[in-house]
Amino acid sequence: MSGYHFFALMSRMKYINRWGLMNNTKNENICEHSLFVAIIAHALVIINNERFGGNLNAERAAVLGMFHDSTEIITGDLPTPVKYYNPKIRDAYKQVEEVAKDKLISMLPTDLQPIYEPLLGESESEKELLVYVKAADKITALIKCIEEKRMGNSEFIQAEKTLFKTINQMKIPAVNVFIEEMLPSYSLTLDEQE
Repeated sequence: MSGYHFFALMSRMKYINRWGLMNNTKNENICEHSLFVAIIAHALVIINNERFGGNLNAERAAVLGMFHDSTEIITGDLPTPVKYYNPKIRDAYKQVEEVAKDKLISMLPTDLQPIYEPLLGESESEKELLVYVKAADKITALIKCIEEKRMGNSEFIQAEKTLFKTINQMKIPAVNVFIEEMLPSYSLTLDEQE
């Protein structure tokens, strides 16, 4: 069949669920996850720029966040404990992700490929912004843990502790601001947020 299938495939992000090894009170797919990564990456860069004298492109960080898990359309979501079980698995998965990225890029017209290629991988030119996207990815995972815990699901307690530790080790001032000023709201009910 002719045509370019990239965008139709992107729409399938909604079918790839996260947290496959965990008992979830509400399933989360990579489409909704990626939106929140984009929103939080944007916020982190704005905090960095406004409060810490940074000069980064928040909109670009948001776009990188939108696409950060797009290769999982092809690979599926490999649970973190499996992905990082040992260096051989981690390195093999990175190769699989690279093949998936190349496949997705090949589904675009050739004139658009150079524009989208940096969005689907860890481009050296985007390195500074990817720090904030990775932090946003961890924060959204932490938010998922908080939300599951609020629903009485103890399955996410250890993941929450691990994520807090990982986020603290990042030592990114804008991340610390988000954790201190914005994260507490996720533990509140809607009425308490007014």
